[in-house]
Amino acid sequence: MIARIRGNIIEAYPNRLVVDCHGVGYETIIPISTFDKLHPVEGSFVDLRTHLHIRENAQTLYGFATEEERDVFLLLIDRVSGIGPAIAIAILSGMPVTMFKSAVVAGDVTLLSKSKGVGKKTAERIILELKDKVGVTDTWQDAASGEVSSQAADAELALIALGYKQVDSRKAVRSILDKDPAATAEALIRGALRSLQG
Repeated sequence: MIARIRGNIIEAYPNRLVVDCHGVGYETIIPISTFDKLHPVEGSFVDLRTHLHIRENAQTLYGFATEEERDVFLLLIDRVSGIGPAIAIAILSGMPVTMFKSAVVAGDVTLLSKSKGVGKKTAERIILELKDKVGVTDTWQDAASGEVSSQAADAELALIALGYKQVDSRKAVRSILDKDPAATAEALIRGALRSLQG
């Protein structure tokens, strides 16, 4: 799996970049939110978080400016039935991650429906499956209210993206935080994974 790419941009378009990494040009599909954050130009250096999506007839690399964007992309394609990479990219292109989270938490079908390829039924499914089946919205709400730190929320969401239940993820993260309140998100994820797999 290609998880991250660093290199110079060979080609830059609003929906894709070609990144030179040690002489190999990687075509990377990006949401407009990533393009807006990076303002990429040919020859400039870029550091992308990536996801390699493999199908029978294609291998497509998706790139993101932040972990948060990649996490939302993975939640959509892995946890919401009927959502593929193209629609997930369209959603991220249509609104900032914070707005998407707020729309899901508030159950705002109208706002979610404004993204290309997302109708009312798909928007309702996104809200239902992220809210009820995965428990992601609980983590987003608690992070927004300050009940959990941003590091703890990031760790919880990463664990949920890996397939763990929100309740189990929070319990594991809190047990690590009790021992080390200053732990980074990466340390929380590693510690929680050891606990959940043990």
